[in-house]
Amino acid sequence: MSDTEYLTATMTVDRTPEQVFEAITHVRGWWSENLIGHSAALHDEFVFTDDSEYPGETVRAKKGLRFARFQIIEFVPGRRAVWHVVDSDFIDDRDEWTDTNVIFDITTDAQGTTLHFTHEGLTAAESACFEACSRAWTFFITKSLPQLLTTGAGQPIASYRR
Repeated sequence: MSDTEYLTATMTVDRTPEQVFEAITHVRGWWSENLIGHSAALHDEFVFTDDSEYPGETVRAKKGLRFARFQIIEFVPGRRAVWHVVDSDFIDDRDEWTDTNVIFDITTDAQGTTLHFTHEGLTAAESACFEACSRAWTFFITKSLPQLLTTGAGQPIASYRR
């Protein structure tokens, strides 16, 4: 990967494009159970935080993504979804994700349905979180999401302990 390429991940699964698309919209099933808002229709908005044990954990630890607010700006069932990052707050580079796009493109061939994921705006050359974000997105796209599709249960960030 060159320093100017965006963060990407790809996975192929033996499911229909419609099933893959539906799983993508079930963000709590593969990324984080702690989302606030809705993620299943055009113009929906939701907020993500990488807190995993309790609310505010990221702020206290002074590392990671405190929050990112997304709006779904493209929604073509079975083919494509785009989330626009309306606002974000990292501990170090406060707005690193702001005005980036998270893109899910779905194609099919003889091997099955392929999801091409791109976080447009995050590059190795310019993004402080590129390495850590790449590891995280790769896990969620290539492990958690396919597991949700094939077993009914992904590996999202768990709900806060209550």
